[in-house]
Amino acid sequence: MESRKIMYSLGKLSVEVKVAIATGVVFFSMLISRTLLSDAVDIDTRAKLFRVQFLLLVNSFLLIGSLYIWKRTVSAFTRSRCVSQRVALCWRLVVMLFLVFAHSSYLTMFYLVAEEPYWLAMVSYTCLGAYIILVFFLFAFGCVGYCHKHITQDGSPSKPDLPAEAIVSAVPSSSSNRQAILAVALTVVLTAFGLMNASLPPEVVRVEIPLPKLPPSLDNLKIVLLSDIHLGPTVGRSRLELIVHMVNNLDADVVVIAGDLTDSQVSRLLTVSEPLRNMKSKLGSYFVTGNHDYYTADVERWYSHLRSLNIQPLHNGNARVFRAERKEDWICLAGVDDLEARMLRYPGHGMDVKKALTGCAPELPIILLAHQPRAARQALQERPDIGLVLSGHTHAGQIFPLSILAYLVNPFFCGLYRVGEHSMVYVSPGTVYYGIPMRLGSRAEITEILLRTP
Repeated sequence: MESRKIMYSLGKLSVEVKVAIATGVVFFSMLISRTLLSDAVDIDTRAKLFRVQFLLLVNSFLLIGSLYIWKRTVSAFTRSRCVSQRVALCWRLVVMLFLVFAHSSYLTMFYLVAEEPYWLAMVSYTCLGAYIILVFFLFAFGCVGYCHKHITQDGSPSKPDLPAEAIVSAVPSSSSNRQAILAVALTVVLTAFGLMNASLPPEVVRVEIPLPKLPPSLDNLKIVLLSDIHLGPTVGRSRLELIVHMVNNLDADVVVIAGDLTDSQVSRLLTVSEPLRNMKSKLGSYFVTGNHDYYTADVERWYSHLRSLNIQPLHNGNARVFRAERKEDWICLAGVDDLEARMLRYPGHGMDVKKALTGCAPELPIILLAHQPRAARQALQERPDIGLVLSGHTHAGQIFPLSILAYLVNPFFCGLYRVGEHSMVYVSPGTVYYGIPMRLGSRAEITEILLRTP
């Protein structure tokens, strides 16, 4: 009897609420499996399970937004007497195709990774970017319309007990249609601009940083910082060849890759990553992991592959950087595993600042590679003697409105920050992009860092 009551109660819930509940179930299943299955199954099986769960979680979230988009751009619009049945049918098909492409974007990460991006992957991720922008504008305009309607009615809201979902339905249909049309138009314009901006070569940004304790013999040392290349379904070999060519033109002493090099396994990206073999640096090239590198569940193979490409992984470790004429003057270049390695319970991995800095001389400068700005803050709290931390991860938001979220959740967002009296943090906006081939409000960057004696 009780089960029937529960089923009856669930049956009365709106579709949006049911989808939200399903999303919560998928999310908690991910947390449980991370804990209970971490030692029970091998890493490849856990990787497959994580991908399936992540795919379900993302599409559950997307389904909530898709229902909202459909209501705002199709249901109200096609009921208008000014719209013919043929136009209404065509519009339904366009919106349906748009939503299908957006939902299939993450599937391309499993099936459409090749030397150069497939058109289907590019279209799907472009639709995903447009989807995010469209949801934001539809919701923002709906809120504005709802507030305007109630403020202008005798100076005060007339129905204070109106439910939350009435934010959309409370607006007159003609006004709602105008809002939907404006939201779609803005989305199209911003999507076109974002695609053009992301297609440009990375901008070379030169930054001079005074580094405490830097010996005179290492003054003007040049470090080229790369981050968030995201080799995968929408970033292929030709883009990487361009990056390597630009790096080589800078004549770097050291090249560092601050995480998120890849979104797939080594076996799928062998030919794509081959241009890294030609990347030149006088004193060495180095790499630390980002969160997406761990999502591939193939970190150890990536470490081996990068070594074969003459790039040294810093797995909670460090290297001495010095010029041949004065070997006693050196910089301790250290790197830590990404913060999420421990959360994902990746065997043998996890951020360990103490281990990474073992052997670093206290009288000489320390530079730390830490993918996430939150890791940079933690490292500086643990070791205030670190002179410079190089990070990425934020993409400077990559597209609006994700830039708002990225700004709020990261202690350092983009660019150079001074922390205390003797430490600095530089956060790269990323050298390419993640998945969505768009950039709004930021530009892909290769950072040329010149170290100066204070």
